[in-house]
Amino acid sequence: MYWRIGSLYRQRERSENRDALEAIVQHGPPPGLLAMDGDVAAGWCQLTPRSDLAWLERSRMTAPVDGRPVWSISCFYVRHGYRGQGVTAALIKAAIAAAKRAGVPALEAYPRDAAKHTVGAFTGFTSTFVNAGFKEAARRQEGRPIMRYELKRTHR
Repeated sequence: MYWRIGSLYRQRERSENRDALEAIVQHGPPPGLLAMDGDVAAGWCQLTPRSDLAWLERSRMTAPVDGRPVWSISCFYVRHGYRGQGVTAALIKAAIAAAKRAGVPALEAYPRDAAKHTVGAFTGFTSTFVNAGFKEAARRQEGRPIMRYELKRTHR
């Protein structure tokens, strides 16, 4: 919910944030993807149109690169016991496939460079996105690129 409501996220009770996310799930469109291991949710990533994430628009670091209606992969959660097993990479691959099916022109992500940030990997690491075919589109803060995966080329 942080990407949707910004600092209000930390000012509200956990239950209020959980209820707000549940309402998004109930009313759609789905706010992301789940990685399942049988009946266990091994991981999750937020995948949604960038325009649904108001905080991205307000942050200088994540301001739009251009006017294209991209989707964002903005947040991951991988369950303890599944970390380091490729769950994030599998979620990125699934996000690319979902965006292709939806006809999205490009995907964006806001990872951290592992050499600069060893904690707070909830946005993923740059190397994982590079391995999935993402390219750096902008960098407004050291160690925090905006990565992009092109799905449809724009005609100029």
